[in-house]
Parts: sequence; structure tokens; C-alpha cells
Amino acid sequence: MQLESQNKNQQPEHGKTVAKLVVLVFVMFGFGFALVPLYDVFCDITGINGKTSDQAAVYEAVDVDESRTIMVEFITRTNTGMPWEFEAQTRRVDVHPGEMAEVAFYVRNPAGRDIVAQAIPSVTPGNAALYVNKTECFCFQHQPLKAGEEAVMPMKFYIDPQLPDDISFFTLQYTLYDISAKAQPVVDVAMNNS
Repeated sequence: MQLESQNKNQQPEHGKTVAKLVVLVFVMFGFGFALVPLYDVFCDITGINGKTSDQAAVYEAVDVDESRTIMVEFITRTNTGMPWEFEAQTRRVDVHPGEMAEVAFYVRNPAGRDIVAQAIPSVTPGNAALYVNKTECFCFQHQPLKAGEEAVMPMKFYIDPQLPDDISFFTLQYTLYDISAKAQPVVDVAMNNS
């Protein structure tokens, strides 16, 4: 009899524990889902992680600091599963802070299907990202290429003269991602109009 009454008392406790665990799993999933946008906002505010702005800067008359030369190296890569050929036509460039510079990137879609790409930039060291101002960049919008098509994509930028004196070299890396599945309805309209 005692054993029977103990089992009856434990059953409601097990149900409460299971319910709490299920709620905890949903809360953890929701937090994980919200973490990426929160991280992006944090990086935008602090400039950490080398993220650059995804909006065009306006080039105003800036005094060019000819006493300093900054070497900028360009690295390109494609995300896993992205079949495009992608390379910087200029591997390195020396610029003075405040001076407008232009470089170009070559892409080719060797796949047998149309693909839409998105380029994501990052800067190393991360604190230099705050001083890179792009006035024109292929990373601002999606890049659709039909099967077998190739293109040269320009990028214009200048380095803010406020760049700390201890930074004389930084790397700007672009990674291409295949976003065809997400962008397909937009691409169908764009490619039909061309």
C-alpha cells in the first residue's frame, strides 16, 4: 500500500518536470534563433568581428593623408557548395587614407544552372572595419549569373583618415554564398526582364 501511494505522488511530479523541460527546450530554441540577429546588431554597434557596412558611403571632399600608406589585401573564397570561380583582379593595393581607390573582382558561373550569389565582406583586423568606406560594391546587392556567364564586379572605397596610426595593413575578404533558393522569385523576374 505504501508503494502504491508513493507511485501516485511521483506521477504528478514527473509530469511537471517533463512540462518544464519541454518549455525549456522551446525557450532555448527561440534564443538560438534570435542570437544571429542580435549578434549582427552587436557587431554593427561595436565594429567587432570585422563586419563592414552593407550600405554605400558617400565620398565627400576628404583631405588625403599622403604621409601614410595603407596596404589593403583582397582575399576571395566561396562557401561550401558554391561552384563559382571568384577572384580579385587586384590582390593588393596601396592607398593613402582619404584617397578613393577602385578594384575589381572576376566571377564565372561554370554550373549548368542559373545561380544568385551574395558576397559577405569581413576585415582583419576587425577594428579596421570601422574605417573602410565603400561607395560602390557588388556586396550591396544579390549577384545573379546565368549558367556559363561571367562578370567583372567593381568595388570603390576609401579609408577614413581617422584610421589608427598602428594599422598600416589590413585584409578585406569576400565570401560568396549561393542564395538561389532564397532569392529565386526575385531572380525569375529580373532575368525575364533582361
